[in-house]
Amino acid sequence: MEWYWIGLAVVVILFLVSSIRVVKEYERGVVFRLGRLVGARGPGLFFVIPILENMQIVDLRTVTYDVPSQEVVTRDNVTVKVNAVVYYRVVDPNKAITEVFDYQYATAQLAQTTLRSIIGQAELDEVLSEREKLNLKLQQIIDEETNPWGIKVTAVEIKDVELPEDMQRIMAMQAEAERERRAKIIRAEGEHQAAMKLKEAADILAQSEGAILLRYLQTLNEIATEENTTIVMPVPVELLKFFVEKAKS
Repeated sequence: MEWYWIGLAVVVILFLVSSIRVVKEYERGVVFRLGRLVGARGPGLFFVIPILENMQIVDLRTVTYDVPSQEVVTRDNVTVKVNAVVYYRVVDPNKAITEVFDYQYATAQLAQTTLRSIIGQAELDEVLSEREKLNLKLQQIIDEETNPWGIKVTAVEIKDVELPEDMQRIMAMQAEAERERRAKIIRAEGEHQAAMKLKEAADILAQSEGAILLRYLQTLNEIATEENTTIVMPVPVELLKFFVEKAKS
């Protein structure tokens, strides 16, 4: 009789131990009783009725999913490889367990297909220069599709866009041609501004013959200070006019 009570006590202890569940702060335990949803519990210590109830743990922390590189043809028929990262978390544990078989796998597959779809609808220039716009569009679409599963997509970021080597060479040539075009424009604008200034200076000097002579003498003075061994002195136009007028008289 004594062994009977000892055995019974052992069974009760094992029963109590097997019914204890501990749910961490960042987790929730979704409990089913005879196959019917009871609800989410946690965090803390809980008792689950063995055989009649079972619990599935759901992690509420933000999940970082690295979308593998996807080969996509853009709207302007350029083949690119694009990868991205998706940040999401479970906001409704009950839906995450009951509405979809595997919410992590389903979210991953949805992210891949959505990335291919959005990049396929955009042109190459848009993919390269308007990533913020595409990131927002991806986040909105994936979040809307996963909302019935109790999932909240907080952000989507396109990480890298890999171009074919031929396209990289073409873009490098285009960038080089653009830089050369800007250099020629800047050089032409500089020549135009210099010509305008020379014209203004010529107009001012033409108003006074004395000004031309003074400028001539100043130039000779500047040349003399440079320690040149040979100085070429041009004949002033005023001096030629003097001799011409003298010959006429």
